[in-house]
Amino acid sequence: MTRRYDNKVLSVVHPICSGLDVHKEKISACLVTVDDFGKEQSEVKEFSAFTDDLIRLRQWLTENNCPIVAMESTGVYWRPVHNVLEGYMEVVLVNARHVKNVPGRKTDIEDSRWLAGLLRCGLVRGSYIPEKEIRQWRELGRIRRKNTECLGDYKRRVHKVFECANIKIDSIVSDLFGVTGRNLIGLLCDSTNEISQAKIEECARGTLKDKVAELWRSVQGFFEEHHRFLVNSLMRMLAIIESEIAIITDRMRGLMASHHNLLDRLDEVPGINEVSAQYVLSELGPVLDKFPTAAALASWAGLCPGNNESAGKRRSGRSPVRKHFLKMIMIEIAWGAVKKKGSYYRDKYYRLRSRLGPKKAIVAIAHRILKAIFSIIKHGDTYKELGEMYLVERHKKTTLRRIKKQAEQLGFQLVEVAQ
Repeated sequence: MTRRYDNKVLSVVHPICSGLDVHKEKISACLVTVDDFGKEQSEVKEFSAFTDDLIRLRQWLTENNCPIVAMESTGVYWRPVHNVLEGYMEVVLVNARHVKNVPGRKTDIEDSRWLAGLLRCGLVRGSYIPEKEIRQWRELGRIRRKNTECLGDYKRRVHKVFECANIKIDSIVSDLFGVTGRNLIGLLCDSTNEISQAKIEECARGTLKDKVAELWRSVQGFFEEHHRFLVNSLMRMLAIIESEIAIITDRMRGLMASHHNLLDRLDEVPGINEVSAQYVLSELGPVLDKFPTAAALASWAGLCPGNNESAGKRRSGRSPVRKHFLKMIMIEIAWGAVKKKGSYYRDKYYRLRSRLGPKKAIVAIAHRILKAIFSIIKHGDTYKELGEMYLVERHKKTTLRRIKKQAEQLGFQLVEVAQ
């Protein structure tokens, strides 16, 4: 069975299928079927986004033996539809950029017809939808990430209040929210009288005990009752957010307890700690059946160059995905890996940076780390550190092999001298 589009013959992959145009308050559905004579028929219906109407949509599709449905990944509005259809038929979630309709034919009904037509001929490429358990991990990880970013915002506000009040603690301590920094913040917020050096000494920890005089100078400012109120308010918010982050971390640790061996193997990779390992596992899951190769995974994560070729000439191509959560996590992991002395990634980064610049070099390192993660999850491998001398030795062997080949071409024979 075939269908003609612009004098081209397209094979029918799914004789019975449906296209859904999803919005916040309504869904337009186009069901494509085949009659007894093999002729294509289409029927369009509209449903509200309430659960009872979505169940009617599911019943209508199942009564017509529809095995597959396609819809655009419109914000989070596809989630309610997916919740109802999951387990009853295959749901194909497509990128809206890949299925744009012909200009001038933009209506909800026409969009659903267009999606159904593309799906029928197998011209849509589905997005990766992980299992329900992995989706729950993702939501927890991303909420924790947002809370961590919010925590940083409140810390910067505390810095701003201190700067406005001529308090220079952060010029002496490396971390204002470390033990000594928090002790000094508490001292400033609790004391209404002049702060003595003896009280400063009680707050100092570690090497900062030798800088009591400098710490005392740093708190001599114009810290008034107004500033005290602001800092107390900000510190209460910090405590709440830190508590929520700890609760979510414990929750994720409990849900991933059955995969502790995998988390431990991920933790061996430079730049990865317990939290980043949880982020990676929550985004990818413990099984990578949807990704046949490491290159496919890197492409999905947006850590590979984009395709930009014309007239046989390859031009510089940006990474295909601009804002992918896994991509952001992998970039952070890569920055941590290149700071580890003696690691392969550190040496490779500095070699690439001199030629490509720091931004492109760090994306290349993130790409390599993701390939290592693919092998760890997909094949059960363990990470093997090559060391910073690996590239030096490899370059030495390559150079020696090239020189020997050139000598043979010129009629010379190289003799290795014992050292």
